Amino acid sequence: MSSDGRRAQRRRRLARGFSLRVVAVVIVLGVVAVAAGVVTTLQGPRVTSVQSDATAAVSSAGSRFIFETTQSLQEVDAAQVTVTPAASFSVDTSGRSVGIRFTDPLWDETTYTIRIDGLAGVGGGPTSTIEESFTTPKLHAFVLQRSEGGDKIYRVDLAGDATPVFEADHIEDFRSTAGHLVVSTLEDGTSHLVVTRADGSHPQELTLPGTGIVTNLQSAERGNTIGYTYTDADLSASGGRESLLFTGSTADPSAKPAEIAVSGADPRVEDWRFVPGTDSILMLTFDGALSLVSPSGGAPVELGNAIGIDDLAGTTAFIERVDGPAVVDLTTADEKPLPPTPADLGQTGSVTALADGSTLRALTPFDGMTPLATTVTRVDADGAATPVAEVAPTDALLQTCVSPSGRYAALVVAPDIVTDTYDGYLLPLPTKLETRIYTLDGTQVVALRGFDISWCRKAPAL
Repeated sequence: MSSDGRRAQRRRRLARGFSLRVVAVVIVLGVVAVAAGVVTTLQGPRVTSVQSDATAAVSSAGSRFIFETTQSLQEVDAAQVTVTPAASFSVDTSGRSVGIRFTDPLWDETTYTIRIDGLAGVGGGPTSTIEESFTTPKLHAFVLQRSEGGDKIYRVDLAGDATPVFEADHIEDFRSTAGHLVVSTLEDGTSHLVVTRADGSHPQELTLPGTGIVTNLQSAERGNTIGYTYTDADLSASGGRESLLFTGSTADPSAKPAEIAVSGADPRVEDWRFVPGTDSILMLTFDGALSLVSPSGGAPVELGNAIGIDDLAGTTAFIERVDGPAVVDLTTADEKPLPPTPADLGQTGSVTALADGSTLRALTPFDGMTPLATTVTRVDADGAATPVAEVAPTDALLQTCVSPSGRYAALVVAPDIVTDTYDGYLLPLPTKLETRIYTLDGTQVVALRGFDISWCRKAPAL
């Protein structure tokens, strides 16, 4: 055989050997794949990845923890899920994923474990149990400090560490949303609303209804909606807009604000609140009329007369009536008195709602006409009272707020109020203010310089 023939024969043998090896590899891979599929089927669904945002979980409701698994899943029932420590949640299943959505914000610096039992694939076969843990970070908030050299908003933690994020010559008020700060400033006697990112960067000015004054700034629990009352700078006896309620959006600073009006009533708004989880607004007008209105339209729901709105927990409103505090179900307009506390605990001042149906109340006993120390007290639905913090009679309690998770109470206090002076702002406040933070079992965590902590729905007032 010639050398060319021998080379051709060698090439044919090599080609056949390569083909056999390829076939063998394909067979092996096929066997492995089939085996893996069999093992997966025999083992039941297993976790391939998880998704979560622990930072958002401590500051806002509705955060999700998502499991991705090896199989398309049968519907998971909430009874199959255990969260430790306990937290309210809902469950949704889609394809190979199952999501746990937390109803309320979670506690900070806490390790949570999610366990799902009886997890089953749509094709049947064995079930499995999956379990994952995650740890939430430190809780942060924002506070405002006013001073003669300029006002600053600080990002603070519960160790007392503070970082300035926004500064202006005159800051009246601010609110925080999931991703923004909304700051009410005053320049040459008129208001401006500035929207920034949460770190104070990328400031943009919101369009206002005109040249005038903004008060009672608030933000919706979720999303980008904000609201405020507005008064024209040139208001006079002959005309002008006074204390009218407007809403706007941090997502579109240039958009024209929308007026929220109630026909047939005094349009001037004394107080108001966004109703969490809805598009409704609870509004108290200058004539004492309390009503529930919807920016999307529809007739307002009249809720009688009131002298103040204390707080909201979901669609439950805590209202000050002439004859005392009341609890109103905004879905039905049903009303009942606020459960009373023992008379020796003192007169009820402010009422702050907690998500579990209990309240924080400022209770002040009197010695004749002289007020004694005010005790901020946790009161359950049956009226059982547990003290949380005490404020000396020489100090003034301006406001009580609760952290998003309900773990902490923040008390805005003016120490030695008799010797203090007030600043010259549209919202006048004592010059010395501090925010004292307590756990609800009565342990003081930290005292921060400043006020207007971002846990509050609105600014403090005496």
